[in-house]
Amino acid sequence: MHVGILGPVEAHSPDGKVAVGGPRPRTLLALLAMRAGEIVPLDRLVDELYGAEPPSDAANALQGQVSRLRRALGDASLIEFHPAGYRLVLAPDQVDAHRFAALAADGRQALEQGDPQVAESLLAEALGLWRGPALADVDAPDHVTRLEQQRSAATSALIAARIRLGKADVQEISSLVRQHPLDERLRGYLMQALNQQGRQAEALQAYEDARSLLAEELGTDPSHELRAIHLQILRGQTHRELPAQLTSFIGREEELRRIASLTSRLITLTGPGGAGKTRLALQAAGPGAIFVDLAPAKDVPAATLQALGLKETVLAPEDRLTLALRDREALLILDNCEHVIAEAARLAQHLLSTCPSLRVLATSREPLGITGETLCPVPALKPEQSVALFTDRARLVNPAFVQDRHTVDICRELDGLPLAIELAAARTRTLTTEEISSRLSDRFRLLIKGNRAAAPRHQTLRAVVEWSWDLLDADERDLAASLATFSGGATLEAVEQVCRHDIEVLEALVDKSLVEASDGRYRMLVTIREFCSQHKRVDAEHAAYFHALARRADPELRLRNQVQWFARLTAEHANLMQAVEWATDHDPALALQLVRELSWYWYVKGSRTEVQGLAEKLLARVPEESTEEYAILLALAAPERVQVKLRELSGPIKQPFVLIAWAMLAGPPDPSTPRIRLHDEVESSEDPWIKGLLGFSSAYLSWTADGDRAAAIEKSREALRQFHDLGERWGSAQVLDVLANLTEDPHEALALTDEALRAVEELGAVEELAELRGRRADRLLDLDQDEAERDYLLALEMATQAGLAATRALANTGLAKIAQHRGDPARAEQLLREAQQELGFGWMHNAAKQQVEDALSELARSREA
Repeated sequence: MHVGILGPVEAHSPDGKVAVGGPRPRTLLALLAMRAGEIVPLDRLVDELYGAEPPSDAANALQGQVSRLRRALGDASLIEFHPAGYRLVLAPDQVDAHRFAALAADGRQALEQGDPQVAESLLAEALGLWRGPALADVDAPDHVTRLEQQRSAATSALIAARIRLGKADVQEISSLVRQHPLDERLRGYLMQALNQQGRQAEALQAYEDARSLLAEELGTDPSHELRAIHLQILRGQTHRELPAQLTSFIGREEELRRIASLTSRLITLTGPGGAGKTRLALQAAGPGAIFVDLAPAKDVPAATLQALGLKETVLAPEDRLTLALRDREALLILDNCEHVIAEAARLAQHLLSTCPSLRVLATSREPLGITGETLCPVPALKPEQSVALFTDRARLVNPAFVQDRHTVDICRELDGLPLAIELAAARTRTLTTEEISSRLSDRFRLLIKGNRAAAPRHQTLRAVVEWSWDLLDADERDLAASLATFSGGATLEAVEQVCRHDIEVLEALVDKSLVEASDGRYRMLVTIREFCSQHKRVDAEHAAYFHALARRADPELRLRNQVQWFARLTAEHANLMQAVEWATDHDPALALQLVRELSWYWYVKGSRTEVQGLAEKLLARVPEESTEEYAILLALAAPERVQVKLRELSGPIKQPFVLIAWAMLAGPPDPSTPRIRLHDEVESSEDPWIKGLLGFSSAYLSWTADGDRAAAIEKSREALRQFHDLGERWGSAQVLDVLANLTEDPHEALALTDEALRAVEELGAVEELAELRGRRADRLLDLDQDEAERDYLLALEMATQAGLAATRALANTGLAKIAQHRGDPARAEQLLREAQQELGFGWMHNAAKQQVEDALSELARSREA
């Protein structure tokens, strides 16, 4: 016998469905089933069957209902009488509600233990037991509420599991949000699911919708958890997601189990090129890991900062990463370490020793060689896995492909290397397996007779690539060799202008698996690119193209379409760095122009450390000159020399980074400092961006000097109009922040700060968001200390993620003032001492130090009073 209450009440015997009877027998069966195997007290059964008006002889009436139910079930022994009540003689797993509860509990436990795959299976099975609303045809509202709450909790857990697996259903979650609009957990799931699908704008809008509804309906702000998801998505606009895979993952079960079983915080996947180390790492990591592709990198810490979406500060990059990662439970994938092995090893050791919750999964052709490293070799695929991989990939290009005896020969001859197998499988579009097998055999013999000192798998891998090269016609070979020049892949426009081939030839290379096409970009696997680049290079054409792109992009970075242009340059970051590096060695004059055109992009992106080495190299190769380009180069390579060079400049300023570098290095101007020609050049500039920058800067400085607040506000608003006309968000945010300082109305200051926050959110500038959030808290101190505290904590969290020591110190200073006001001077002093320890050198840190010291002095005076 089985009883179902997750829907209409039902009973099923081995002979089929049982006709239970009317409402009271169904209710009685449901009440007993909910406590199957337990004695249900008589008074409880009477109360729930008859409500507030039971019959005069309730005990006999209940006994009559029990008799009817026994006859309906066809087995009187199923319902036992006891002096205290009645018992349904069924095991819990014979009632769907109990099976549901057990499966849901196991599913939630699996999710908590980090196994979303098992959790999804169990929770889906649990929810599959529901046939409709609980107890749909009986009147038991309290029980219905309890069961539906359990159903809702299981549904949420299932969504959480699917989000971890990267396969949540946005439509399903949206429907649940419409049913439960104030459920912040569902709102968070919706934001995460949208973000996983690359729909960041919609995810951010979902947060704004939730924030508005909560404020309107409840008068509250989003919870800390929802704000954390919002911040994660904001970081995700620059935080590199795991690369999406276009084909199925086959084999490697043993390696996946081994990786899952290892407790080491550093695991290195080792093996030859083409063994599938990267793909295995991505499969083992799952969603949420931080992926750092070191293949095009020259500077490992800089590449890791870029992957995290962080800009450079005065802190060393390693310390910056520590600040961002030390309080996070995260998995960092360092991919393709072999060409930067020593630097990758140093960074891994530093981060593992300073970030106790961090784990590192590295891929390399050789071990990192540091203490605590666990090696996980990635061997050749087993024969059956090789054949399965070949068959799967062959059917992508030839749906009618059927495995035969030559398939096994091909996989054996390719030593089970996934890259070689995939390349060979792609040929089944035009060749038979027998033809492929015979060609591979000839190629192996040729290479073995050549370089016997090379590793065998390098020989076979080279054989596959070289054989693929032999299959190309003259145009395809020329394009393959030219395309190999690009270190970061290429757009169609770049292929056509640099390589000078049309799309038909490019599509032929895609068809032959020598080039991957994804998101409008064309890339080569590293091994193929290395082979093809030996035949031809187009470095000069490549550098000229990216110089033209940088020159075209630079003014756009300060205009209405700046968000799109920043994204475009970010996508070309590796190629831009390659162009600067090549030009530094072969055409220093061109390199100097590239540095000028890229300086504002690098500043906003925060790439100072990454470009410093190149800048130093270029500085040694170009003659000293009194030009804007040379001043920019000094700002990147030798900042201590910049102020001297700025005094020599006489021409018009074309690149705004000169002004930013001037301000960053010199700090606020000293009125007693003699004017230089650069002052006159800036003040006479016709560049609207520079005029806007100068307008609010001079207005604010003149106010501090003569106290004319009204004039300063008017000049700043004129600067804001100029930036708005340009559509420039960064400049607008700076002016809005200044206006917030100038106004005497605290509510207006708050509104201006919120507008500035929205401006930098569009740029995804996490550092500016952290700084402005802290200043918003400052402006809330006299209005709403509870809200100020929330903003300080959020600023502290964002500054920690972004590695901003000065912003952290200022946030802790604000929290100390709140603690002091609440009568907790010990806590206030602790926060201020922590803030002191955060700070280093530079005028921004000096300004923060002054605020900390002022707060300490105020605290001391209050204790003496």
